[in-house]
Amino acid sequence: MPGRFFNTIVVASVLRAAVVTAASSGSFKLLSYNVAGLPDILSSSDPSTNTPLISARLGPYTVINVEEDFNYHAALYASDSHTYRTATSGGVPFGSGLNTLSNFEIIDEDRVKWNDCNLNDGDCLTPKGFMFMRLRTSDGTYFDLYNLHMDAGSDDGDRTARKSNWAQVTAYAQAHSQGMPLIIMGDTNSRYSSDVDGTSVRTTVSTLGLTDAWVSLARGGAAPALGSTALVCPFPFASGTNQSTMVACETVDKVLVRAGSTTSVFAPTAFTNENNAFLNSSGYPLSDHYPLATTISWTSSSSLVMGDSAGGPHGDVFSDLAAVSGARMTSFTVRGGDRVDAVSYVVGGTTLSHGGSGGTAVTLNVTGDPIVSLKLCTGKKDDTTRVFYLLATTKAGKTVQAGSTTSDCVTRSAPTTSWGLVGFWGRSGDEMDRLGPVWSATP
Repeated sequence: MPGRFFNTIVVASVLRAAVVTAASSGSFKLLSYNVAGLPDILSSSDPSTNTPLISARLGPYTVINVEEDFNYHAALYASDSHTYRTATSGGVPFGSGLNTLSNFEIIDEDRVKWNDCNLNDGDCLTPKGFMFMRLRTSDGTYFDLYNLHMDAGSDDGDRTARKSNWAQVTAYAQAHSQGMPLIIMGDTNSRYSSDVDGTSVRTTVSTLGLTDAWVSLARGGAAPALGSTALVCPFPFASGTNQSTMVACETVDKVLVRAGSTTSVFAPTAFTNENNAFLNSSGYPLSDHYPLATTISWTSSSSLVMGDSAGGPHGDVFSDLAAVSGARMTSFTVRGGDRVDAVSYVVGGTTLSHGGSGGTAVTLNVTGDPIVSLKLCTGKKDDTTRVFYLLATTKAGKTVQAGSTTSDCVTRSAPTTSWGLVGFWGRSGDEMDRLGPVWSATP
């Protein structure tokens, strides 16, 4: 897929057997922040001085999306202690400026360049686009996170490019984040009041079933009307400006959230402008964008969970959550030879398939006898990690297997003996690159 690479600084282990066995809940704090890290000569801020100051203040936030993290990336990370941090894609003109710092494990990471940009405002100077990530909370609940930076400027070409940007990220999320709890946040260069941009935002929100944290919490659910006067924030805020005033205006930075099949609740419950936490000694902002914080409160589903995966960050991301919720698996097929080539299964009368056409197929009837255990072995092929072996065992002890075992194997088991397999999540291409089970209380 164009513009994608896999270079998370911390290579996370996925060899855990933990799985959510009952509904759990919690909350975490997001920060969306364009850090104005263009080279000093191009930046409207003072990044060589301000970036180290920003770095030392990121600790209170669980997950942070930054934009314009270009030529001062090392300084941004220098005083930060988040466990998982994406590696820079490069300074100007090589990198996108997008990065994420997280206390939750980053399982997957894709970088995607926008299909369209407009030449003014330097939008085509760097490969601007968006990042896709799949994160795992400490208790085993997963969600998808997008970080983005859209085309800047206010002429017709800019608005046309942004309309394309919105459509591109929406289509990607529709294809890759089906049924997943979802957060899209970053610098959209868009306001609800704009006839073109406001329509694009609304279309994405509606299509993906998102809630805008600012609209929901600062405006009681009512976005500014199309064609209305833009609620532009003063810059900087006067000293002593209260929080209600700071969130009354609309920034171009957005935080969009939705729940998924594995969460009964996944919603923004607090929204703040963190201006006062990111000021220099003279009381001036450390960037030309305001930092926005959102608290997400969540409760996991008591009937559908994602088990931990085995495999590597290659191939295309998939999730069966939207298709398998409330359904039962009746047949399971795995194809393999030296490795696992593909899996397919009938769920609720629909056949779902992932992987290629190679290998020999073996099928197991699981009607009334759900799969409760998976043994997965991984190895290297052409310097990429793939799933080499799969052994599925049903509640009654029937088995089906394909591929070849390696020394790197894990077993993934259903939360209890009454649960069973209804689908998968992971990555695939011509073969299976990553596999994680989806367990249901009504298999």
